[in-house]
Amino acid sequence: MTATHQDEFEALFDPANRAQPYQLFATLRERGPFTRLEGLLGVIGDHETCSRVLRDPAMSSDRAKSLMARTSLARGAEPGSVPAVSFLSMDPPDHTRLRRLVSKAFTAKVIAELRPTIQGVVDELFTAFATDGQLDVVPRLAYPLPVRIITDLLGVPIADHDRFEDWSRRLVRGLDPMASLGSAEELASIESAREDLSAYFVDLIARRRADLGEDLLSKLVLAEEQGDALTEQELVATCILLLVAGHETTANLIANGVLALLRNPEQLAALRADPSLINGTVEEILRYDPPVQLTTRVVTREMTIGPVTIPEGGIVMMMLAAANRDPSVFADPDRFDITRDARKHLSFAAGAHFCLGAPLARLEASVALSTFARRIVNPVLDTESLHYRQHINLRGPDRMIVGFDRVLD
Repeated sequence: MTATHQDEFEALFDPANRAQPYQLFATLRERGPFTRLEGLLGVIGDHETCSRVLRDPAMSSDRAKSLMARTSLARGAEPGSVPAVSFLSMDPPDHTRLRRLVSKAFTAKVIAELRPTIQGVVDELFTAFATDGQLDVVPRLAYPLPVRIITDLLGVPIADHDRFEDWSRRLVRGLDPMASLGSAEELASIESAREDLSAYFVDLIARRRADLGEDLLSKLVLAEEQGDALTEQELVATCILLLVAGHETTANLIANGVLALLRNPEQLAALRADPSLINGTVEEILRYDPPVQLTTRVVTREMTIGPVTIPEGGIVMMMLAAANRDPSVFADPDRFDITRDARKHLSFAAGAHFCLGAPLARLEASVALSTFARRIVNPVLDTESLHYRQHINLRGPDRMIVGFDRVLD
C-alpha cells in the first residue's frame, strides 16, 4: 500500500470527512484489497468480495478471537474495557440459539402489527412541531421515533425513556470496528455507560420475573425460566444490543433519508406524487447513504483475498458504503434514484448475521419518510445547520434544520 493509499485510508477515519466520505470510499474500493496494521487488517470494498466474506461460515464475528484483541489483553488491558458480548459478536451455536429466541419478536406478522403504533408516534411528533415553522430532524423525529418503539418493545417504562439517550450515545461508539483501539478515556466512557445500562436491565429483569407482561423482555425471561439456557448476562447483553442497535442505526437511516430527499427535490416530488414508491425509497437510501458504513469479520484460518493474504486471527474490514456504490452492481451509483432496484445493497450485512431488526427499521423509516413527504409543505434545508456526528461507522447528522410553510393534517 503506497503512502497515498495510507493517507486516503487514514482520511476515511477522520471525523472531518463524515459529510463527504464517498469519493474516498470509491478510491479505496478501486485500489483494494489491501492490508493495514502490519498485514493484520485486510480492507475490501467491492460488492462481490464483501458479499462473499459476509456469507463465509469460516469468518468469525467475535472480535475477541482477533490477534489485535489478544495483543491488547497481553499488554494489560482489562477484559471488561469492551462492551458486553451480545449475539451480534457471537458465532454458532451460541449465536444461533440467541438469535432464534429474539427473532420471535421480529417476525413479519409482529412487525406488521406495529404499523399503527409507529404511525401514531410519528403523527404525535409531527403535531409537536407543526406550528414551529422549522424542524430539527434528528432530535425531533429521527431519534425519538425508534427509541420510543424499541423501548416499548422491551417494556421499558415511559418515564425512563429519556434516561437512555446518554447511555446509548456513549455505547454506540463501541460498535465502531476499531473501538478496541480507542483511547483509555473513550473505552472507560463506553464501559461506564454499559455498566449503568446493565444495572438498569438487571433491575428491570427482576421486576419482569415477578410480574411477566407481553413485552419482548418478558418473553426472553420466560424462555430463560423454561430452561433454554439463556443466562442473565446474555439477557442483559441482548437488551443492550437491541436498544443501541435498534434505534441508533434507524435514527441515522431516517435522517439520511430526509437529507437525500431534500437534496434531490425531483425524487421527493416523485414520492409525493406516488406514495407506492416508499419501499424503493427506503432501499435506495440504505444503498446510497447507509447508516452503517463498515463492518468486520475475524479470519479463523489464513485467507487470500486478491493479492493480499490475511493470517488466522486477522481482521477483514468490509467497506459497506463502498460496496453499495460499486458500479459493477449499481448503474450510475452516485445518483440517488428511488425508482431503481437497490435491494442488492449490503447495509444490513448478509449471511448468518443479516440484521435481525431490518424489517422494523424499514417499517419505521417508511412511515417517517412517507409522512414527511405527504405532510410537510415546501421543506427547505438550512445548509448551515447541517452537522454530522463524529462516529466513524454509524454515519448520520446530529443537527439538521428544515424550514417549512406548514404541516398538513
